[in-house]
Amino acid sequence: MELVCSNCAHISSSLLPPAIGYSKSQLNYVKLNRKSSSSKDRSRRRAAVRAQKSDSLVQVDKLLGTSSNSAQDQLDIERGVCVPFRKYTPQSVRNKVLESRGAILSLIGRGVEIVWNLGFYWSTLWYDFLVGRDEEVVPFRARQLRNLLCDLGPSFIKAGQVLANRPDIIREDYMNELCILQDDVPPFPNQVAFDIIEEELGQPLEAVFSKISSQTIAAASLGQVYRATLRSSGEDVAIKVQRPEIEPIIYRDLFLFRTLASFLNGISLQKLGCNAELIVDEFGEKLLEELDYTLEARNIEDFLENFKDDPTVKIPGVYKQLCGPRVLVMEWIDGIRCTDPQAIKDEGIDVNGFLTVGVSAALRQLLEFGLFHGDPHPGNIFAMRDGRIAYVDFGNVAVLSQTNKQILIDAVVHAVNEDYAEMANDFTRLGFLASGTDVSPIVPALEAIWQNSVGKGLSDFNFRSVTGKFNQLVYNYPIRIPERFSLVIRSLLTQEGICFTLQRDFKFLEVAYPYVAKRLLTDPNPALRERLIQVLFKDGVFQWKRLENLIVLAKENVAKMSSNPAFTQRSRQQQVEKKLDLTDTIKDGTRLFLLDEGIRRQLLLALTEDSKLHIQELVDVYRLLEDQIDVPSVALQVAQDLPSVARDVMLSWSASVLSDR
Repeated sequence: MELVCSNCAHISSSLLPPAIGYSKSQLNYVKLNRKSSSSKDRSRRRAAVRAQKSDSLVQVDKLLGTSSNSAQDQLDIERGVCVPFRKYTPQSVRNKVLESRGAILSLIGRGVEIVWNLGFYWSTLWYDFLVGRDEEVVPFRARQLRNLLCDLGPSFIKAGQVLANRPDIIREDYMNELCILQDDVPPFPNQVAFDIIEEELGQPLEAVFSKISSQTIAAASLGQVYRATLRSSGEDVAIKVQRPEIEPIIYRDLFLFRTLASFLNGISLQKLGCNAELIVDEFGEKLLEELDYTLEARNIEDFLENFKDDPTVKIPGVYKQLCGPRVLVMEWIDGIRCTDPQAIKDEGIDVNGFLTVGVSAALRQLLEFGLFHGDPHPGNIFAMRDGRIAYVDFGNVAVLSQTNKQILIDAVVHAVNEDYAEMANDFTRLGFLASGTDVSPIVPALEAIWQNSVGKGLSDFNFRSVTGKFNQLVYNYPIRIPERFSLVIRSLLTQEGICFTLQRDFKFLEVAYPYVAKRLLTDPNPALRERLIQVLFKDGVFQWKRLENLIVLAKENVAKMSSNPAFTQRSRQQQVEKKLDLTDTIKDGTRLFLLDEGIRRQLLLALTEDSKLHIQELVDVYRLLEDQIDVPSVALQVAQDLPSVARDVMLSWSASVLSDR
C-alpha cells in the first residue's frame, strides 16, 4: 500500500507510525496509487484532494519532511483537507520571481509604484482624520480606493474583490464600494489569443475548430472567452484563454504582498488574531489556482460527478484533451444569464421554481458535497429553458472538510436551540477566533443579532441584514474570517441578491429551511443523525412540535423540487424522488431505541410526560407521514434488520455486564 504525500511522494505503509488511526476517508486516501491511469482511479485521486486531513496526516507530513511555513500549517489545520498538489508556497513564489532575468529591478520598480500609490492614499486618510472630516468623505475615499485598485492591475483587482467580503479587515462602507469592483477589462488582440490556443493544442486552430467568434464573449483581468464549433463533432464550445504574460505579474505582486505583510504582522495579530502573512497566503493560493486552467477542468469534473443524478442542475462538460494550463475548452451553455432577469421572465420560465432549484443546489454544494462555487455572480449563472440552473466559471471554488460541514450544521442546531454560547464556540472551531479566546463578550452580541434577525419570522429574514450586523461584530472583535468562509458568505449573499432581483418577495430561508430539515431527517450520515437528536431533544425533553415542523418542511422541499419541469422531462429509466424517503431513518431510529438506554428512557418519558400518554402526538406524526411511506415495505426492512440489531443488543448487554464486573 502506498501513500501519496502533500508533494506527491510515496511512502510504504510499513513506515507509518503504528499509533496513527485512520478514518474511512483517510484510508481511501492512503490506498491511492498515482501510477494508475484508469478513469476510476483518476476520480479517486481527485476525491483524495478533498479528503480529510487530520492530525495523523500532519504526522505523515512531518515524517516525510514536507512541512511548510507556520502560516500555511495553520491554514491546513483549520481547513482539515489534504492538499497533495500545492500550487502556492511562499518559497516557490520567491524562487519563481527571483529566477527571472532583471528580477531585482522589476521588483524595485513595482514596489516603488505600489508603496507610492498606497502610501499617498493612506496619507489622505490620515489627513481626513486629523482635520475631522474622515466620516463625511468616506464615499469619496471608497470610490478612490476602488479606482486605485483597478489602476494597479489584475492582482489588486482580485485583492479588492476579496476585501469586499472581509469585514474583519475593512469597514462595511468600503466593502460596499468594492462589491461593485468590476473584473471587466479591455480584451487583448484576437491573434495573440489564437496563438496561445494553437500553442496549447499543438496544432492549427482550423484543424480543431470549424469556426470561432471574431469577438470575445467576455473579457476579464485573467483571461477572455470565445465561442467556437468543434470540427470533429459540430458541437458548440466555449474557449477560455489566459492573458499573455499574466503569470509573472501575479507572482511578482504576490511576492511583494507577502513582503509588505511581514511588516504588518503585529497589527494583524492584535486586530485579527493571526499573521498578515496568513491572509496573503490564503489569497495567493486561490489566485494561483485560478491561473491554472487544468485545475479548473478538474473542478468541472468534480461538479459533474456531484450533480450527475440531479436533473435540476446543468454543469458544462469539459474537453480535457483540448485543455492546458492556459486554455480551457468546455461545453457551450445555451441558456439565459441571470444578468437579464426580464429575458428569463419573457421566456416563460417558472421563476419561483428556478430560484428554489438554485437555493437547493447552493446548499447541496455547501453542506453535502463540501465543494462549492466561489463566485456565483449573475454572469456565471444561467436559467435553462427547461427550468434547470446552469453554472460556468469554476476557477474559484472552495472546499469544506467533513469536520467543517459538521460544525456548520452544529451551528444551525445551536441556533435552533438558542444555545449562543455553543454558537460562539463553533466560531472558534471554524477558525474565526484564535484558540483559547474568551468568547463570553461575543455571546450577547450573537444572541442580539440572531434574535433581531429571526424575531419577526422567516418571511422577514435575509442574509444581507444579518451579515450587516455580523460585519459590525467582526470589525469590533479580534475575529478573522477564513478565506473559505468569506467565499461562503459571498456565495450566499450573491445568490440571495439574484433571488431578490428575479422575485422581490422571494423568501430565501423558506427554501433553505426545508432543505436542511430534509437532510436532517433522511441523511444516513451518523453525524447528522446525532444532530437530529440534538434538535429533537431540548433540556432532556422531546420536542414533538419540532418533529412535526421538520416533517412538514421536508415534505415541502420534496414537493417543490419534484414540481420542477426538469423532473418531468427526465427519462423514465431514471428514478425521481417524489416522496420523503424515511426508511433508513426509521431503521436507524429503531436500532437506536433498542441499543441506547439513554435515548430509550428519554422517548419513554416523552410518551408519558405530565403523567399521561402522548398518543395524540404519535397519531399527528403518523398522519403527516402516511402518504409518504409504504408501511408494509418499511416494516419488512426493519424486520430484515432485526437479526443484526439483536446481535448488537447482545454485544452491548455483554459489554455492560463485563464492565460492571
